[in-house]
Amino acid sequence: MNANIRKNTAMSHIVAALILNGVPPFEMSVPCEVFGVDRSELGVPWYEFRLCAGQPSPIRTSAGFTIDTPWGLEGLDGADTVIVAPTDERAYPADVLDALGKAHARGARIASICTGAFIVAAAGLVDGRRVTTHWMNAAEMERLYPTVTVDRDVLYIDDGDIATSAGTASGIDLCLHLVRKDHGAAVANAVARRMVVPPHREGGQAQFIEYPMVSADDEDLLFDETLEWARRRLGEQLTIERLAGRAAMSPRTFARRFRRATGNTPHQWLTAERVRFAQGLLETTDHSIDGIAIDSGFGTAANMRQHFQHHLGVSPGRFRETFRRSA
Repeated sequence: MNANIRKNTAMSHIVAALILNGVPPFEMSVPCEVFGVDRSELGVPWYEFRLCAGQPSPIRTSAGFTIDTPWGLEGLDGADTVIVAPTDERAYPADVLDALGKAHARGARIASICTGAFIVAAAGLVDGRRVTTHWMNAAEMERLYPTVTVDRDVLYIDDGDIATSAGTASGIDLCLHLVRKDHGAAVANAVARRMVVPPHREGGQAQFIEYPMVSADDEDLLFDETLEWARRRLGEQLTIERLAGRAAMSPRTFARRFRRATGNTPHQWLTAERVRFAQGLLETTDHSIDGIAIDSGFGTAANMRQHFQHHLGVSPGRFRETFRRSA
């Protein structure tokens, strides 16, 4: 992280990043890098940045080392934007939640990175609203905060006075989005270039969620050979009648037992496997999109594009640009 931190100026937009014990170092460093490095050479008044400890300093990170900062909760006073970093804990000090509530009430923009959304929810700021968090923590958030609508399929949500981002690197996406709102696309793009990251990523968390594999209880094992057989023939026409015949079942019995064993219909499973297979070809080969559509069983590039948009929220071409492995 660049150590060239801008000193306080009265006219700056104040960004306060709130950290608690258990904060992951990467997520903590994102707002430090985006807002805390002096980029006034870009021709706009840069931010005044405060790293604020919500508990007695030093703060213990999830990696075990500690962070000492001169700012405590008083650093939230007067902040125009408060960014709530995540923590691996789920109980939060009352004075932290009170300080967040007061900052929001006076008009501060509240943003969270990853599971920082849990802290914002605990402060009562997102009841009845739509938020996002890391896809691995979405179910937990729905359970703990049932009045909150959790969207698993986006990198970040900007709801005006409240903004939330998904896991880890999506904090960069959200912070660059806030810079874009404050200073325009040219400045945000310049910051992204200096950080060597894309200025804007299309799609959502679905790009990063692993499809669940069939579990290995007795009923699932009935389908293992059939599913492996189907995976080797994704480019062929695979009807439920053909799959059922391979498993020596009637189509109706196969469909019923398949859904009970996997949680999906045969069509849903087959489409997901074809998407995953196409993802691998897009990442690792120079095959044309038309050819990959045929090889993966979609038939046409237009059909594959439709399924990519539905499952991943991004086109095959954009997926290849983002995930293509370098030599």
